[in-house]
Amino acid sequence: MATEIEGAPATATAEAAPAAAAKQPHKLERKWTFWFDNQSKPKQGAAWGTSLRKVYTFDTVEEFWCLHDQIFKPSKLPANADFHLFKAGVEPKWEDPECANGGKWTVTSSRKATLDAMWLETMMGLIGEQFDEADDICGVVASVRQRGDKLALWTKTASNEALQTGIGRKWKEIMDVTDKITYSFHDDSRREKSVRGRYTA
Repeated sequence: MATEIEGAPATATAEAAPAAAAKQPHKLERKWTFWFDNQSKPKQGAAWGTSLRKVYTFDTVEEFWCLHDQIFKPSKLPANADFHLFKAGVEPKWEDPECANGGKWTVTSSRKATLDAMWLETMMGLIGEQFDEADDICGVVASVRQRGDKLALWTKTASNEALQTGIGRKWKEIMDVTDKITYSFHDDSRREKSVRGRYTA
């Protein structure tokens, strides 16, 4: 005969424990923030970044999937809009201390469905800590443009070529991309209109 604990059979209590554990949210290693920026109608004389808006900060798997299902996919964004996923506390701006000495890997996409797939795979790679060099990654930006959409993976330490090349190769693997991708320094982007790639992967 089963013993009872506060009126419930022991077997029922034992069965309830895994069910309660299953309802616990799955915490991520770190918090992440979605940002949105629509540059299609900039106000006259407005500085860059004034239209940048923080959307939501999350730190569980369940929140991520809820947000992913509710938030627009990059392919649904208007032209000249940017969607960002960055580590919480890091703003997607060159001026942010975490980004100031960094750069970005860039991949272009001519098909909207491909852009959405690469965006999702990249986000899962980031929040799932699939990069060995995760501490050097700031976040990812999806940019919708008339001339072609692109994703950019922002990192902290632009001067470390070996580190950046490792990140670039891993990113290609995560997205299942075979074309060559290039890395540019934020410092170069500040000074020049046409930015040359410093590294390739």
